[in-house]
Amino acid sequence: MDKITEALNQYSKLSVSEIEAKVTAILNENRTKNRTQKVYETILSCIDLTSLNITDNEESIANFTVKVNDFGDNYPELPNVAAICVYPSMVKTVRETLTEGTEIAAVTGGFPHSQTFIEIKIAETSLALLDGATEIDTVIPIGKIMEGKYAEVMEEIQELKAACKDANLKVILESGILNINDLQKAAILAMESGADFIKTSTGKLEKGASTTAAYCMCQMIHEYNQISGRKVGFKAAGGISTTEEALKYYCIVESVLGKEWLNRDLLRFGASKLANNVVSEILGKRKECF
Repeated sequence: MDKITEALNQYSKLSVSEIEAKVTAILNENRTKNRTQKVYETILSCIDLTSLNITDNEESIANFTVKVNDFGDNYPELPNVAAICVYPSMVKTVRETLTEGTEIAAVTGGFPHSQTFIEIKIAETSLALLDGATEIDTVIPIGKIMEGKYAEVMEEIQELKAACKDANLKVILESGILNINDLQKAAILAMESGADFIKTSTGKLEKGASTTAAYCMCQMIHEYNQISGRKVGFKAAGGISTTEEALKYYCIVESVLGKEWLNRDLLRFGASKLANNVVSEILGKRKECF
């Protein structure tokens, strides 16, 4: 038995029906009690405010960043978002405009399809970091997962993590197109290769985050933590725009991973519309802050 197979065999094998039953139980038990301002503020503080549009330009991203600056000035009683997430070519604009203590996340590695040379992925990642990115979001090579080329998957993630050095590497699993067996393997391979976060999806495909995928990934994070002692973060992204949707993922993380994970260091939500909806929920009136 090779080392990769041996590593994969240390983890539980989950079924969709088992996961769906557990998710239903978690939400029934926890969703109502977690509809509180404190929880909503935690969700707000864990948002990676995202702009990944084909029309993005220096002016639009500068204006986008100013809104984050203004939010910190206008609502000092509320936490600001965790990060601003942009294409690598826009990192410099964010860095030059940002005045808040917010992370700068760049999507690299041939985002969103990961279909380019590893040398290009490393170069793009390194250039984004040089321009001021403090976090990197990159897509796991999905085709290689499906093909069973696990050693190549691990080598690629290891090289990207080496390029990141101390910067967080968030590995996107594109959970909407993987079956549960492949999703488990992708999560394990990413973590075993040094990922600091595992993330549900890019938000660029029809299927984004799901509570089934979230439970599966959080369970793998829990088991990895039990085996290795290292904490890996979870990021939900792709179609999460309402406070109620975000609350579901919060409940799953709380139940599977515990309260230690309920902070921006280990929990993120990738979204563009969610922040305004959460702020509106907290303040009790409609606000368009971002």
